[in-house]
Amino acid sequence: MLEKVFGHATHYLYAERNGEITGILPLAQVKTMLFGHALVSLPFAVYAGTVAVDEATAMSLENEAERIGRELGAEHLELRQLSRHHPGWPRQDVYVTFRKQILGDDEANLLAIPRKQRAMVRKSIKNGLTSGFDDRVDRFFGLFADNVHRHGTPALPKRYFQALRDTFGHDCSILTVVSPKGLPLSSVLSFYFRDEILPYYAGDDVSARDLAANDFKYWQLMRHACTRGIKVFDYGRSKVGTGPYAFKKNWGFEPQPLHYEYQLYKRDRVPSNNPSNPKYKLMIEAWRRLPLPVANWLGPFVVRGLG
Repeated sequence: MLEKVFGHATHYLYAERNGEITGILPLAQVKTMLFGHALVSLPFAVYAGTVAVDEATAMSLENEAERIGRELGAEHLELRQLSRHHPGWPRQDVYVTFRKQILGDDEANLLAIPRKQRAMVRKSIKNGLTSGFDDRVDRFFGLFADNVHRHGTPALPKRYFQALRDTFGHDCSILTVVSPKGLPLSSVLSFYFRDEILPYYAGDDVSARDLAANDFKYWQLMRHACTRGIKVFDYGRSKVGTGPYAFKKNWGFEPQPLHYEYQLYKRDRVPSNNPSNPKYKLMIEAWRRLPLPVANWLGPFVVRGLG
């Protein structure tokens, strides 16, 4: 996917012992004029670092990743881990994830939501909203692209989302919420892995807030996960102190730190390629003023370096 859609060269490492795979480390080379040159595990992934049966295997994979990074002339190596692997490496503390067990029936899950947020879910139900699953990405992409444009950030290409649906099949779904008049209000693309559901990309219409469509969307997704026997709801990554961070906490999810660790080769500090970086303020304001079709055309050229 990273090669086909974004043109990033990939290096998928594995360790083998006595004919059995004992560890993996997926890497992609991200090289752009705007945002520099990095070797990352993995761009566009919340977490994708080393998976190994023991520490020695993990260390051998990460040593090889360091060697490849230097050989490629990368400015840094970035490993997105769920736990700290290298206490001596610089790290970035911008992101957290939100994961929570979900219960076996709707009423129990509703009661597990804190009172104020539960009231928003009940409000959304009273507003007569409905939801369904889409085979194509058209409605989702329209909402997603408009949403990120309002926030001043470029949209991922539409063909990327369709490629995700086509490639992952039943392990990837798109749930879309519509108004009583049939207007698409809110949509989310989710992945399924073992007994987990991961709502990953989402977008909302400007009118979604007044109708509590975003709240309805995640409640319907939780209900759907429950019927599929899913045990863990992974609410995904958010930056500390942002609106999405507060929204997820309001649902009763507690933040868990993500450990993004760096080996720096040609730079003296950890990169900060995200909208919270003050140096991008003028760029964000200018992007908001672009006509949406122009932003959608330019977006894929910019965002490929922001994974």
